[in-house]
Amino acid sequence: MAIRDALSHAKSVVEADLAALTAMLEQPLAAVRERHGGRQQRRVDLCLDTLMGKRKTYHSQPTWMYFPELPAIEFFERSEFPWLDELEAASEEIRAELLRVLVADREGLQPYIDFPASMPLDQWKDLNRSRRWSAYFLWDQGSAVAGHLARCPATARSLEIMPRPRIESRAPTAFFSILEPKTRIPAHTGVTNTRLTVHLPLVIPEGCGFRVGATTREWQPAKAWVFDDTIEHEAWNDSDTPRAILIFDIWNPLLTAAERDLIQTATELYVRYYSLPAENPG
Repeated sequence: MAIRDALSHAKSVVEADLAALTAMLEQPLAAVRERHGGRQQRRVDLCLDTLMGKRKTYHSQPTWMYFPELPAIEFFERSEFPWLDELEAASEEIRAELLRVLVADREGLQPYIDFPASMPLDQWKDLNRSRRWSAYFLWDQGSAVAGHLARCPATARSLEIMPRPRIESRAPTAFFSILEPKTRIPAHTGVTNTRLTVHLPLVIPEGCGFRVGATTREWQPAKAWVFDDTIEHEAWNDSDTPRAILIFDIWNPLLTAAERDLIQTATELYVRYYSLPAENPG
């Protein structure tokens, strides 16, 4: 009991100190913001939240290839991807194709996590080879799934205009991701920060959420976002109905054209040299 009281007292002291510091900063910072047009300064806000212990710091931790000196950005600014408007404009057609697939070609869905039973599964034990998280692949590790693309022509057309990487045996990848009710995708990181991930939400019941690093968001139907999947992320569906989104990868826009070409060539040769298996999950 004494330890609990001491911890409670310490917590209240820390909270009071933080509140006092926040109050002291409020007016001076507001004056500086006003001097610079009153615009939100997102990076400054993140910096101060971290300084004052309100926000945990997460770094890029790819499971395979790390590209140095790229900033670890959880969610990228929408303004950096003007083509998102065109993708979202096609969302009703894409959603209709998904719903037809779920009726006419459920056999095309496969467990997204598919590791050999002999492999250490760690956080994937509950989802390994389970249809609680399933995928309907349109492109899989650089290979087009012709029959699936034929069923989804509007989705295929939308994907073709995206800045997707073309890497033999690795990219692009694009799929409908189906997360069953009462299912959580555990925290994990993706393969390489040379690529980013796009989500286009299609069927989003209440009670679904997504966290990248220290930022948690709720999907909104037809509202796409872009994030770095090499930063720890997780997803959940606490509802009673399935959640469905379109997922695909794009080049990290902070790479130059020369860097993209060099990474493409090096990746293809590396994979060929070691005869590496598929790189999911991401």
